[in-house]
Amino acid sequence: PRLVLRPAKISSMILLRRGLVGTRVSRSIQFNTKRDGQDMSGEPQLLYYEDLDIGQTYRTSSHTLTEGDIMAFAGQFDPQTFHTDPLAAEHSFFGRLCASGWHTAAVTMRLFVTGELRIAGGLIGAGVQEIRWPVPTYPGDTLTVIATILEKRPSRSKPHLGLVKVQVQATNQRGQIAQEMVANLVVPRR
Repeated sequence: PRLVLRPAKISSMILLRRGLVGTRVSRSIQFNTKRDGQDMSGEPQLLYYEDLDIGQTYRTSSHTLTEGDIMAFAGQFDPQTFHTDPLAAEHSFFGRLCASGWHTAAVTMRLFVTGELRIAGGLIGAGVQEIRWPVPTYPGDTLTVIATILEKRPSRSKPHLGLVKVQVQATNQRGQIAQEMVANLVVPRR
């Protein structure tokens, strides 16, 4: 006996295999709007205090720093020769041009804000406990951020909020930690 599938059944099988849940409504298919923590537009869903578990990790996309980016940022915000002048940088502690730690921090923040950890109301910081740059960031380095939930507790004075401690690490393409910080976030509760 041959198995004959109608187009509607084929479509349903493809959708199920891809992890999309669908049901037939008259002649069309109605889709679930969530898949793997994202809505169908690809945007991560907004997270609340109750959605976060200690040990959970959230990733970001990547960003590559160019020599021009490094010199432009440093020229405006950290005008030291090892950030602004490739020839002078050869005789510095770093041995070549490198990004300002604050440039690395700005890129890390951009990646963190646009990554998977999308908090309802935004990433509102209550402070940073520590920030360090274990290795310099050089032209051509590509940074990616991983955020890990370390601790969480409900606010004592504002019951509609929680406080979440997050370790934020920016690593380069060699797997080296270029920046590490522990941030304290104010997160709304449901």
